[in-house]
Amino acid sequence: MAEKVVIIGSGPAGWTAAIYAARANLEPLVFEGAISEENKLKGTLPLGQLALTTEVENFPGFPHSEGLAFALFSRSALLPGRFESLKHQYEKGPFEKRAVYGPELMELMRQQSINFGTRIVTDDITSIDLKQHPFLLTPLESPPVEALAVIIATGARANYLGIESEERFKNRGVSACAVCDGALPRFRNKPLVVVGGGDSAIEEGTYLTKFASTVNLVHRRDQLRASKIMQQRALSNPKVTMKWNRVVSEVLGNDKDGVTGVRLKSTLDNSTEELACTGMFCAIGHTPNTDFLKGQLELDEKGYIRWTTLNRTYTSIEGVFASGDVADNYFRQAVTAAGTGCMAALDAERWLAAKGFAH
Repeated sequence: MAEKVVIIGSGPAGWTAAIYAARANLEPLVFEGAISEENKLKGTLPLGQLALTTEVENFPGFPHSEGLAFALFSRSALLPGRFESLKHQYEKGPFEKRAVYGPELMELMRQQSINFGTRIVTDDITSIDLKQHPFLLTPLESPPVEALAVIIATGARANYLGIESEERFKNRGVSACAVCDGALPRFRNKPLVVVGGGDSAIEEGTYLTKFASTVNLVHRRDQLRASKIMQQRALSNPKVTMKWNRVVSEVLGNDKDGVTGVRLKSTLDNSTEELACTGMFCAIGHTPNTDFLKGQLELDEKGYIRWTTLNRTYTSIEGVFASGDVADNYFRQAVTAAGTGCMAALDAERWLAAKGFAH
């Protein structure tokens, strides 16, 4: 028998969709992704991008609280095995106030969906046949599944430079989201580095000037790709220093302090220089996780799933809905992803009811 709704993805969009679908008695089945070395390297492990972050200061409902309060809450709310995966978060600073950690927030969302009856498979969907109905989904290791409706919430992964030292300091000074992390204490009134030359890099750099003492914008060429108005905004900002014709060859730091600087290499000759900073922000784009679709859904010019109806999460195929960063190349925030997860579940519920599939 076909599932009423299958949700692919396990970030804020996926879990919010699951909560709403479960409360609507749609008995959702979530494929949260596989725990594999390949997914680790790509940054696509279960629980989405937030599971790769530290503090999340801008998700509503989680003001700064003592670490002990978060520990007690998580222990009370989560199943024992899931709490064990968070225990290391609570080993130091129990009375120090902080925002909720990304892994905490995602575990709580996951548990909330389970509480309403969501079923979860820890596996990747490797292909999906959208030319037939019910739709046929093929996981990596689990048996194939048929679905009357599908919500795609697979997100988008940030592009990084791909150097070994960068991986070492992710979440310890290396970030791909200024809006997410820029206000954290380690970046305030400190010199920072932003890598990139497009609109995203300029937006990130300009945003970081609210907090940083200096923003060093590193670009491999001698002129920016960003729009003229964005360039003017950055180049006229006294806190922005351009580092033309350079690339980051190494992120510098140590286990105690995290990032302490970067080593820059010239693209014109073999010269290098070291630049002191407490953070490096990569702003070289994102890659939406749509490979498994194999071109069956309409995408926009950047490869994101295109919403085909204003204020709806409809895609180019009836009965398939998209939510979160896989369909959002602009905001890419946890709260907006959760919002579209809610929308996708409501869209799916109403579509199923209109087709007579809801019961």
